[in-house]
Amino acid sequence: MKKINILLAVLLVIGAIILMLITSGSMQGLQAGFLSMVSPFLKTGSAVQKGLGAVGKGLKSLDELEAENEHLLTENKELRATNQILRDIEAENNKLRIALDYRERSLFRLVAGQAISRDASTWWNTIKINRGFEDGVEADPPMVVITDVGVVGRVSNTSKNESIVMLITDELCKMSAYVEGSREKGIVSGMRVQDSPNGELQMNFLSKNANLQPGQKVYTQGVVGGVFPAGLLIGTVKSFHPRELDGQAILEPAVDFSTLADVFIIVGSQ
Repeated sequence: MKKINILLAVLLVIGAIILMLITSGSMQGLQAGFLSMVSPFLKTGSAVQKGLGAVGKGLKSLDELEAENEHLLTENKELRATNQILRDIEAENNKLRIALDYRERSLFRLVAGQAISRDASTWWNTIKINRGFEDGVEADPPMVVITDVGVVGRVSNTSKNESIVMLITDELCKMSAYVEGSREKGIVSGMRVQDSPNGELQMNFLSKNANLQPGQKVYTQGVVGGVFPAGLLIGTVKSFHPRELDGQAILEPAVDFSTLADVFIIVGSQ
């Protein structure tokens, strides 16, 4: 035990002598060596810290991301609305182009008009159009109203700039007609249908044995002293029912009365 104490004392004395002998320059050399050993690690840590700081600056806050997302959603809605408007304009232009082409090819002199109002209580009976006697439209004798796809009705009353049109879906509007691809002829008139969005027509006084098929077209026959000229499309056959004395066909009108807007009034022949 005493030997160990003596050895420790000797070592302490030797260490003190060595520290006393070391010069300030030597101490600086030791410090420089230590710093040169650890400096790469210090530089690496500084670089990592700077890199993390740059990444942090590049990242957006949650509020900024939400605001940008809302902006993009708004732009998307606006673009979709604009596209829909452009599609509507294109569809309207195509419809007007078809109507203009029909007017140029027609055998009749036509005055263009528009449906401006419709009474809910007489939805399948009449419409009001924006043309009157000042535009050459007359109710006596009644002029016929059509579209480029078929018959609409006939003028029943007129004023200076407006007219009332009795639709072919009205029970009082009657037309002599024939079925394409057959010898069948009959009288077409409107009929009351509660659950039909476009109304329906009935064609009576057909033969009991008429072999009519769905899809066959029905046209105005045109008779002396009649209102409707020959060759106007009325509609297509939906079904045929033989009865005791005759046959009856149910027709789908060619004109979509639920969306009717643009019309032509026949004011004469070309």
